[in-house]
Amino acid sequence: MITVSSLITAAIIFLARVCDVSLGTFRHAMVIRGKKAIAFGLAFAESLIWVYAVSRVLSQISEPVTALAFALGFATGTWVGISIEGFFKIGEQAVRIFTPRGGELAEALRAKGYRVTVFDGSGRNGPVNMVFVQIKRRGARGVVSLARSLDPSCFVVVDDVNDTSSAWVPVRK
Repeated sequence: MITVSSLITAAIIFLARVCDVSLGTFRHAMVIRGKKAIAFGLAFAESLIWVYAVSRVLSQISEPVTALAFALGFATGTWVGISIEGFFKIGEQAVRIFTPRGGELAEALRAKGYRVTVFDGSGRNGPVNMVFVQIKRRGARGVVSLARSLDPSCFVVVDDVNDTSSAWVPVRK
């Protein structure tokens, strides 16, 4: 029989798992982006919460609702962690746009203050340019939107940047 006490314990376990898994998911993103100090702090908090949640489950091991809360908290925490990481958009991205209208696109991007490099190439339908822009993750959607507004048929590739070999210098407007 499920008691009020076991439901409260299950709710506590669920919330603890949502917290620790969210932190863990976000921590993984910080590790990938090389943010060691942030990852360290998140790992510390994550492990403390995890120990608490596991101890509550083990103390109520005879109640199936606690195991369900543990698993549901894990799944929910994964979703919440991905959402948090998407909200913060930490890091850099490289946007590569393939279009025959590379010169026009490069001018439009430079007018907005982006550092742009254009490469000439040859595609399936003839001459093409690759327009390369490295930006903060928050700006990727704007660059892609601008490219699509100038050439709806352009091909766009967006990659995360983990490391660069030279200093980033802002462009003066």
